[in-house]
Amino acid sequence: MQQQNMQQQQQQSMMIQPPNVITSKDQLYLTDMLSWNLLAMKKAHFFASQCQNQEVKNQFEQVGQMHNQHYQKILSHLQSQQPSSGAQLQ
Repeated sequence: MQQQNMQQQQQQSMMIQPPNVITSKDQLYLTDMLSWNLLAMKKAHFFASQCQNQEVKNQFEQVGQMHNQHYQKILSHLQSQQPSSGAQLQ
């Protein structure tokens, strides 16, 4: 009976939607994700510029574009979560 009550309390206290807050730990992880995607994009661009084989070059360019899209998507999510007080991401 007591275990059943505890389960009901846990279910009631579960978040249905995450809070609209970015913690400092979240911010550090998001910064890392941006850095990883930027570095991958730069490496793909560099490797594409070094390729002689056009097929391989095209694949590296696609990889670079994919990482650029990921970078832009993360950045747009962060900017949409910013308060309208004029604060800027760095």
